[in-house]
Amino acid sequence: MKAYEGAVRPYGRFVARNYDRWYKPAEDAGLAAMRERLLDPLRGRVVEIGAGTGLNLPYFRDDVADLALVEPDELMARRLRDRVSADRPAARVVLAPAERLPFGDGSFDAAVTMFTLCTVDDLDGALAEIRRVLRPGGRLAFLEHVRADDGTALARWQDRAEPLWLRVGYGCHCNRRTLAAVAAAGFRVERLDRGDLPKALPLYRPFVTGEAVAV
Repeated sequence: MKAYEGAVRPYGRFVARNYDRWYKPAEDAGLAAMRERLLDPLRGRVVEIGAGTGLNLPYFRDDVADLALVEPDELMARRLRDRVSADRPAARVVLAPAERLPFGDGSFDAAVTMFTLCTVDDLDGALAEIRRVLRPGGRLAFLEHVRADDGTALARWQDRAEPLWLRVGYGCHCNRRTLAAVAAAGFRVERLDRGDLPKALPLYRPFVTGEAVAV
């Protein structure tokens, strides 16, 4: 994500048009079930950071009191608005970057990031903003691409390929140590699973998913 509202990156129209199709093999191979497991427990006031085209929308419970969907890319947000209008008209679509969330302190009970923190320009700044808009004890539910384990061949390849992948992968930093950044931002990780994203290219196959509490 770019750190300004209404961002449209190179090839943005192509990415927005094809985003759902690219993820479909992974969705069918287990990613959809991961989304449901992660999002089903969430209650109260929920904000999703980097909502994209709205692939998570079917998995938020109907009794979520307030759902804010934040997306900085205007072309992705257009598709998100269409999906919200058809499937969940009570949800709010907010055009904003993760680094500058237009909400007051403690506005939400839970936040969601899914394949988002690998793309933000300022990881620490984005996590600080998420921490700010969560109430004390609020929960961060995450599913994120991460760097492979230290010492592995894949981690070394991610490090080598990162400058090129940043351009090809629409801003994705394939070698980010996201979990360490979450802990450093004032969250206590309470549930964590690691795995390999099904049907994904090796560079962004390693992932972590779980919940962290704002402390």
